[in-house]
Amino acid sequence: MYTNYFNLKQQPFSIAPDPRYLFMSERHREALAHLLYGIGSGGGFVLLTGEIGAGKTTVCRCFIEQIPDNCRLAYIFNPKLTVEELLLTICDEFRIELPPASSGALGVKGYVDAINGYLLDSHARGNNNVLVIDEAQNLSPQVLEQLRLLTNLETSERKLLQIILIGQPELRTMLARPELEQLAQRVIARYHLGPLSVSETGAYVTHRLTVAGAHPGNPIPASLAPLIHRLTQGVPRRINLLCDRALLGAYVENSREVTPKILRRAAQEVFAADPSAQRTPPRWPLVAGGVLAGAAISAAAWQAVPRSPAPAAAVVAKAPAARMQPAASAAAANAAAPAKPLLLATQAEALRELGALWGQQLPTEEPCQGAPKLNLRCYQGRGGLYELRLLDRPAIVALHDGQKLGYAVLSGMDEGSATLSVNGQRQKVGLGALATRLDGEFTTLWKVPRAFREEVRPGDSGPDVDWIAGRLAALNKVDAPRTDLPLGDATRRQLRSFQAKQNLKADGVAGPRTYMRLNQLSGVDEPRLLAAGTGK
Repeated sequence: MYTNYFNLKQQPFSIAPDPRYLFMSERHREALAHLLYGIGSGGGFVLLTGEIGAGKTTVCRCFIEQIPDNCRLAYIFNPKLTVEELLLTICDEFRIELPPASSGALGVKGYVDAINGYLLDSHARGNNNVLVIDEAQNLSPQVLEQLRLLTNLETSERKLLQIILIGQPELRTMLARPELEQLAQRVIARYHLGPLSVSETGAYVTHRLTVAGAHPGNPIPASLAPLIHRLTQGVPRRINLLCDRALLGAYVENSREVTPKILRRAAQEVFAADPSAQRTPPRWPLVAGGVLAGAAISAAAWQAVPRSPAPAAAVVAKAPAARMQPAASAAAANAAAPAKPLLLATQAEALRELGALWGQQLPTEEPCQGAPKLNLRCYQGRGGLYELRLLDRPAIVALHDGQKLGYAVLSGMDEGSATLSVNGQRQKVGLGALATRLDGEFTTLWKVPRAFREEVRPGDSGPDVDWIAGRLAALNKVDAPRTDLPLGDATRRQLRSFQAKQNLKADGVAGPRTYMRLNQLSGVDEPRLLAAGTGK
């Protein structure tokens, strides 16, 4: 419909799983690293979670394309199964021969014996076996326990079956149940896949349009990236849905490009079921065959955009170089090396050591509660190396070392390695090894006068509002407004523009991350995480 109008070869946001459209953000590369690490680490469970439409299945497709030749893969995408149905499905996927139906029902023991016999024979032939279960949040506790029992078969070096669980965030909650503690202890790597940033959203949209044949000055201007990100929260599936509808709207209105007005109207229509969206009747006709129905399912395949080399954390597993992306092959050899034990501290010990980097001695008991008296605040977040790189400040990180969970101060990071500090002892680790041990939780500090609020909203006034307005004015090279004014429309516009440029949530509300970035850009004396010239 609109493809001819915009001189496109095909719909850029269609549901077709065309590998040319594959786009891997740094977070997707980290997620891929965890899956690849799992098949080179000796066994156990690997956990990948993410919101609906975040690209989990896309990462899984990339993983399947890059597994070594000696890997035998079984893939289950509908795990709403009983224990016996699961075992039969595993036998079907691995093509395990079973006794003829005339010999009677096998039962759980018969299936398990057949699977174990296959695994032993496969291991003798030098093969690894990997079971991937998508939508794993639908697994019952009984099925999860049976999966754990399947991993009991092992040699002195590795388990004979490696299992990758891919699911929505509630999967993490399931595995935290007391009755599944034994399974949780066997998770050797875990990663939560977050949404795209503002800049990645723009690159994602531009790439898909370019592959579809758009020329410079494409029908969705790059200036719309912050608005697209805000309307979709950076979720690829929602981006596809929104942009497809916006292109249709531009075609209907005979506009040569998508405008903010068209984009907002498209969001009202495609996200009408979303409580946060305004419910308005459709203004544009639906195309026969259902343009939107197709786009709604799409997060399909993405193609990597040429850009600066990814950090060495991008991929850590060993796989044939010819089948891996350039960013992957450089660090691939790291996965085969056994992980060294890490020095770990308690959370309070690590927080006190973190405070010393800010030149302050935090209290022994409840360090974060005592931090405001020293003009510091604690900020607790979740995310991988990508989030820590964005913050660019030392933090304490939660790390898995076997069955042990402890803490260390992440005090430095460059393109290929990180420096951890525990009770004054420093240890240097590769980013690939670190990524697979991160629990996802981190805590950092930020400097702010005690009288300042942690969150400043439109209409607020006081010294914190004056400070924010003054910093924004200095960064924009304009005169600072008069003091003791409320946070009004003009300052809020500056604040939202600043947040969008810094990959922050552009909501016009100044929270901890906004304060941190204002501190960094306005010369406030705070420690940095990244080596000079790295990542910034």
